[in-house]
Amino acid sequence: MTRRVDQILSWYPSDDRTTRANLRRILSQGRTGGSGKLVVLPVDQGFEHGPGRSFAPNPAGYDPRYHARLAIDAGCSAHALPLGAARLVAPEYAEDLPLILKCNSADGLYVGADPQPAVVAGVEEALALRCAAVGFTIYPGSAHRNEMYEQARSLARDADAAGLPLVLWSYPRGSGVSDTGRTAVDVVAYAAHLACQLGAHIVKVKPPTEHLESEAARSALERAGVPLDTLADRVRHVVQSAFDGHRIVIFSGGAAKDTAAVLEENRQTAMGGGFGTIMGRNSFQRPHDEAVHLLGNVMDIHLTTHALGPRSGVHAGQPG
Repeated sequence: MTRRVDQILSWYPSDDRTTRANLRRILSQGRTGGSGKLVVLPVDQGFEHGPGRSFAPNPAGYDPRYHARLAIDAGCSAHALPLGAARLVAPEYAEDLPLILKCNSADGLYVGADPQPAVVAGVEEALALRCAAVGFTIYPGSAHRNEMYEQARSLARDADAAGLPLVLWSYPRGSGVSDTGRTAVDVVAYAAHLACQLGAHIVKVKPPTEHLESEAARSALERAGVPLDTLADRVRHVVQSAFDGHRIVIFSGGAAKDTAAVLEENRQTAMGGGFGTIMGRNSFQRPHDEAVHLLGNVMDIHLTTHALGPRSGVHAGQPG
């Protein structure tokens, strides 16, 4: 299993020793450690959606320290969180749990067509709080996308200098895409590719639907005979779009859903060669013991499910 981590790290030849050591730490943490698969607990939903909507279903979650404890108890790979929560959590948990400092966020009070996350933290804070990586959101399709791309590259340069991996949330959103287009398979694949080109070590995208937003993409994919019928097929295309599977691509858990749906979605993403999940509401909105049990089942799926279908090169689902 250590060979698998070595294999993944070989895909980042221009990164320095400290960056690769931090990435190794995340890949070696928790129940999936050493396998090349990640299960990350993200809790930026209070900022993004509001505290009541996020934490009322399980009031223990109003305390950021609850989430860090949950991530440790469940054996998660890392915990992603905004600056304020990190300042409360890091002194007690940063040594035992890789923290990913989320450096920008958009609040849910703005409902316009083209949201723009505010930059609220940076590498200086991440280092002071002993975080293992920094995270950032981009909205491909927004009228403000170019500014976000430039901010992401600025953060990437600072992170490179500090030896911190960069995790990019790449969420198509804004006036350039339709509501259904936000999760269209061609758009999600494009978003993953953009994140890789901006220098992301880990890319977070949403599970892609069968919808195709671009007629040009539809034509190209149909001519090439790319299968897109199942979620596993679509995930395979997204992973291939991330430098032919040579970047870590993990899939969001999305809106709250029942346990069977959570497990099946993860089974499909694993079959498609996804590297794991970054699952927030579907874990922390459940009671602690139920959440630990669910996360354990999700981890087992990613540890035991092999990617299926045509492959080229070295991909997520292949053993190291």
